[in-house]
Amino acid sequence: MPSLQQRLRFNLSLWLAARILPFRVGQRPLDRVLALAEPVRTGRFHGLPPGYISEHVLRTTRHPWLMRKRRCLRQGLLGYRFLAEAGFCPELHFGVDFRSLRTGDEKAHCWVSLDGVSVVNDRMENMSTVLVHSSKGRME
Repeated sequence: MPSLQQRLRFNLSLWLAARILPFRVGQRPLDRVLALAEPVRTGRFHGLPPGYISEHVLRTTRHPWLMRKRRCLRQGLLGYRFLAEAGFCPELHFGVDFRSLRTGDEKAHCWVSLDGVSVVNDRMENMSTVLVHSSKGRME
């Protein structure tokens, strides 16, 4: 189990990042939004288990004042960043419900996976993956 100091440092960093992120995202283009998800320093939270990180990301973002309609994006960006900072190789997935495009009520979703398993948010039914951003810095 990670030390109390490491957990406190993680929780404080996550809390601050979650509060600042809506102002940093704004209406930026996707490439600049993805840059916000990149780790500040890889290995900074080495030793924290992925379940601990994802649980705290979801807990920290459960009552949003900002980005209410983009909660999964906020959770995805934070989950991706902090998992990468713990030394993992997460993937950030973006999906679209193509049927919703015909109705004018576009529906999109974002989730994070490790080794093919969703760890922050789940892939929603009817969502087709349109982009996967990996910690290697490439988009597929």
